[in-house]
Amino acid sequence: MTTARDVMHRGCECLQVNETVDVAARRMAELNVGALPVCGEEGRLKGIITDRDIVVKCIARGKDPAAVAAGELVEAERVWSVDANADVEDVLHQMVEHKIRRLPVLENQELVGIISQADLAAKLPEDKVGELVEAISATSH
Repeated sequence: MTTARDVMHRGCECLQVNETVDVAARRMAELNVGALPVCGEEGRLKGIITDRDIVVKCIARGKDPAAVAAGELVEAERVWSVDANADVEDVLHQMVEHKIRRLPVLENQELVGIISQADLAAKLPEDKVGELVEAISATSH
């Protein structure tokens, strides 16, 4: 059985909820990523902030990225994650069902990695990846 741990990107950095959006943007640029997990107390996952969130929810609304906390842009009620030992089929199902491109991986409620479409594309059969990309692309924004 292939697990979430087998396909996840390890060592992802967590942005703190009180860190500002400009810090998030700089960290994304340094890491060459388009999203970062946002964590609160004790490293608990609160959401994911994307480069699109920064543009649409902050800059386009005339807000100052240096004055807006990352936690203000995440939708805590919409945080989906998967256990590190979950079967990769569960990962695919969640990503398709929730139409998400990235899925945080937790172990004992602690963030241990993140799975992106690219991670799955590199490690899964082509037909499985095709289904995922088609399902997410059909209705995502």
